[in-house]
Amino acid sequence: MRELVIWGSGGHAREINWLCEELGVRVIGFLDERPETKGQSVDGVPVLGTLTDIKALKYEVELICAGVGDPALKKRFAYHTIQSGFRIAAPLIHPRVRLSRRNTIGEGSMIFEGAVLSDNIKIGQHVIINRSVNVSHDAVIGDYVTIAPGVNLAGNVTIDEGAYIGIGASVREKCHIGCCSMIGGGAFVKEDIPSFSMAAGIPAVVKKRLDMP
Repeated sequence: MRELVIWGSGGHAREINWLCEELGVRVIGFLDERPETKGQSVDGVPVLGTLTDIKALKYEVELICAGVGDPALKKRFAYHTIQSGFRIAAPLIHPRVRLSRRNTIGEGSMIFEGAVLSDNIKIGQHVIINRSVNVSHDAVIGDYVTIAPGVNLAGNVTIDEGAYIGIGASVREKCHIGCCSMIGGGAFVKEDIPSFSMAAGIPAVVKKRLDMP
């Protein structure tokens, strides 16, 4: 049986724990940078501390760095995990996901129940594709992207590294969403969105520029 440790101990980390239960994968603990959480129990799973607290498990477990929705935080967790010599978990895909065998999915990524991913889709590393997301043909989703529940992506959509697509948003075919941009919940994207931008509305328009991480 695979044994995993999940970065984070909040709501999304708990949902991953539930996904692992559905897959028959054992989660032996959560990691959390907040010292006060160490030793606590979340849904019956212990919070183990940080990477330095689990050095003895380095060759025994895989780590999930996408236990939080914030793309920048996922990226930082992944960097420290790799630098410390831990293994990144293989993708987690709920059994009630429909996807083509011609799709590619990077390590540390996860796809939750009810998602449908059609043909020739490329998904990077540490990507979250949440419940009931629809992704059409030839989409390209970069590393550390988070896609919230109920999002619809049309064909040939490109989402660059670190973007966040809010709940229930829709993206028109051939649109390009730039690096580290955020799309508000319920938005309809019909034109390209530049990097480091926050866009919202129907149709979506850029509301403000975001600081570079």
